[in-house]
Amino acid sequence: MKKFLAYLLAAFVLSGAPAFAQQTAAGLQPVDRIAAVVDEDVVLRSELDRAVTNVTRQYAGRENQLPPRDVLERQVLERLVLMKLQLARAEQTGVRVTDQEVDSAIAGIAQQNRLTMDQLRQQAVADGGTFEDFRNSIRDELIVQRLRQRFAQSRISVSEAEIESALAAQKSAGAQYHLAHILVALPEGATPEQIKTARSKIEGVQGLLDRGEMDFSAAAVRYSDSPNALEGGDLGWRSSDEIPAAFASLIKNMKPGDVSAPLRGASGFQLLKLVEVRDEAQAGSANLVTQVHARHILVRVTDTTTEAAAKSKIDTIAARLKGGADFAQVAREESQDLNSQAKGGDLGWFVPEQFGTEFGMQVSALSDGQVSAPFHSDAGWHIVQRIATRQQDASEDNRRARISDTIGRRKLEEEWNRYLQEMRGEAYFVDMRNGLPAEQAAPAAETKPAKPKG
Repeated sequence: MKKFLAYLLAAFVLSGAPAFAQQTAAGLQPVDRIAAVVDEDVVLRSELDRAVTNVTRQYAGRENQLPPRDVLERQVLERLVLMKLQLARAEQTGVRVTDQEVDSAIAGIAQQNRLTMDQLRQQAVADGGTFEDFRNSIRDELIVQRLRQRFAQSRISVSEAEIESALAAQKSAGAQYHLAHILVALPEGATPEQIKTARSKIEGVQGLLDRGEMDFSAAAVRYSDSPNALEGGDLGWRSSDEIPAAFASLIKNMKPGDVSAPLRGASGFQLLKLVEVRDEAQAGSANLVTQVHARHILVRVTDTTTEAAAKSKIDTIAARLKGGADFAQVAREESQDLNSQAKGGDLGWFVPEQFGTEFGMQVSALSDGQVSAPFHSDAGWHIVQRIATRQQDASEDNRRARISDTIGRRKLEEEWNRYLQEMRGEAYFVDMRNGLPAEQAAPAAETKPAKPKG
């Protein structure tokens, strides 16, 4: 039924839409065109144009690194399609973000960029959109972020043996690698024909690089299937334990500027480029971590306390604090965090992300002594007060926690990309620029560079 409805919508638009033609002839405002149909949702032409414009702005002065307009549109459209699919999956699984959380996130962005809200509004308009567009994009990012967190909690685990192995490797290595990659993705259970086609494509890209016809960043923008393609395939700095074991030994034997031969990984075929190498000392005191000392008040949402009731209660607590009530005393009376309640909500010293992304973002945005507005996390509704910050030499426990987080992020990146590929593969997609369902449309020539002769 879902595919049938989507196809009906596509057929209606492709038929010339007589009702739309009548509106235009009558001088009414034209309806925004559809760029693509994604299951039961659509990507509007205005969305695609705005996103492409944002990308070209980012490449101002480096326009020669961008592919032709039609190829760039395809890359950007794929990003928008993935966003639509993730938002739909989030809605299906009950992921929600409140207006209050969006307000808090926007306030945090303004504070981190040292802007007033009026200045932030002006910046959003200057970038070619409206503040409502900006607000909606923040909401979407928060929803996807929460979906990803739930995915991590249900799928990702790190064993003590993995931590011990990474600690041992770290002691002998001490190096960090700045990497970039080009990915030609393969679906789960790829057929021999799909594998052959993907291998041909990655070898063709390698040929372009070997002959100097294109630099690595431009090739990634044009040909990579990775979500970071439009960033030139940049993977940032990685320590040894953040690199899949199958690739780590290879990278250690490469020099900056080297590009690997095609590698077969879990997600498909890759070309890896080693951009730079640095040791731990160059990484800027890699063992130093920023810690915050904070206290909080928590009101949980439970079977007997609805979301609305919890929100009402936290708002009442916020009013008491604004009226001059002592934070520690109110925490002892009202907080439902049993671990910190008796200590006046005191959480001690911790790294901001320790209690989740939302909590970390809120406490990082505060100055010492400042109290946040109420905000929501998976645990419930919070008010947090940051007491102090410090740079701390990581203890053994901190190093273990950091390594565990590093391994978890590496696993999450691999699993999440595979999850996105599955979502994309299951989706019914019609590219309205071609007017054909994706499985019927012929692949663009730009996506399959020819192999070098000889």
